[in-house]
Amino acid sequence: MTPAVGVAITVSAIIAVILMLFSQRARVNGPLFLLGWVVGLSAISGVIYVISDQSDASTSSTASDTISWLKIAFGVAFLLLALRTYRNRPAPDAEPVMPKWMSGIDALTPGKAVGLGLLLSAVNPKNLVLTFGAATGLAQLGLSTSDVVVSLVVFVLIGSLTIAGPVVYYLVGGEHAETELDQLKGWLTVHNAAVMAGVLLVLGADLIAKGLPPLTT
Repeated sequence: MTPAVGVAITVSAIIAVILMLFSQRARVNGPLFLLGWVVGLSAISGVIYVISDQSDASTSSTASDTISWLKIAFGVAFLLLALRTYRNRPAPDAEPVMPKWMSGIDALTPGKAVGLGLLLSAVNPKNLVLTFGAATGLAQLGLSTSDVVVSLVVFVLIGSLTIAGPVVYYLVGGEHAETELDQLKGWLTVHNAAVMAGVLLVLGADLIAKGLPPLTT
């Protein structure tokens, strides 16, 4: 399980958690968003693994080939999306436009903060595809139960680092952390399209690279 697949994260999720850390309930909603993210990522990766394992992905060539072709298809889709995202990036002098759903983050209740973390980790299409690639790849290996549990835990930990990092830094870093996070938020907002295109390019190539070997052996 490579870091490229393990980091099931979108730029939008990073911006969302940073915005939450500047909201009225930052010290409550930030950790709760992280909790929702971890629970969602853990649940969806576990469910996908179980479904793939039940389909005998490690022993059935038909199931394994189907998973591999899906990875390649998703990888190609990511590459095309990367190209589209880069081509549609705002002009250098254009004012960045935040997604409408981010405008309500400041007023989120603790329960909705958890829910947003769940949605972005488990339902967001990009994260769902990456989790699919990681969990199905694990099922194709035919590992023992203990090895699978450890691998899934590592996947969730790596996939949560870029969310946990800002939250922990905000809680322990004081005013310096607020300044740094505010600068990061501004930079990501301005360069959102370019960064996302780069991430999609890397992840698309990684999915294709993971899908090809089982088809050629």
